[in-house]
Amino acid sequence: MAEFAQPQPRCHTCALPLPAGLSQCGACLKAPPPLDMCLAAVPYAFPWAHLMADFKFHDQPALVRFFAHLLKATPWVEPALEAADLLLPMPLSRQRLQVRGYNQALLLAHQLSAHKTRSDLLLRIADTPAQHSLKRAQRLTSLNQAFAVDPLKISTLHGARLVLVDDVMTSGASLYTAARELKAAGATHVTGLVIARTE
Repeated sequence: MAEFAQPQPRCHTCALPLPAGLSQCGACLKAPPPLDMCLAAVPYAFPWAHLMADFKFHDQPALVRFFAHLLKATPWVEPALEAADLLLPMPLSRQRLQVRGYNQALLLAHQLSAHKTRSDLLLRIADTPAQHSLKRAQRLTSLNQAFAVDPLKISTLHGARLVLVDDVMTSGASLYTAARELKAAGATHVTGLVIARTE
């Protein structure tokens, strides 16, 4: 962590790196994303990419404790967790959950704040190709209609401040699509929280 997880200035709405002294990138100023804030601990690069592959694909869920510690050491994460009413993990499709055996985002949310975590509000209603396998333009459209809020629990989200938890942010398509659904359901503030951000 001392060598590869030093804090760096990032855009507060998409978490891409910025020069010191700036708080938002030009793309977000021009077209504000549906996230009110976005926080990332590290770049998706060595050594984090390898560790995250182990966590996600190689049946090493115990790494969640380390990643939660890494996130809590990241500037602005603790205040975001404290201000949140609920933490919502990005949901996996049933097919992907069966293959993997666990949802890494749910494990992470539980580790960050078990009593605020709800995995029954935001639902994955369509299985889509893995985002890393798609070109950027395809990523931005492949998730249309992939998420929904449980209609029987929609009142829980009215006026809520939420933290949307995931492991990696690539183009932002997954988080942005989910955030739009949550805001349409009545959430007033959505923060995206990820371990790593591709740059």
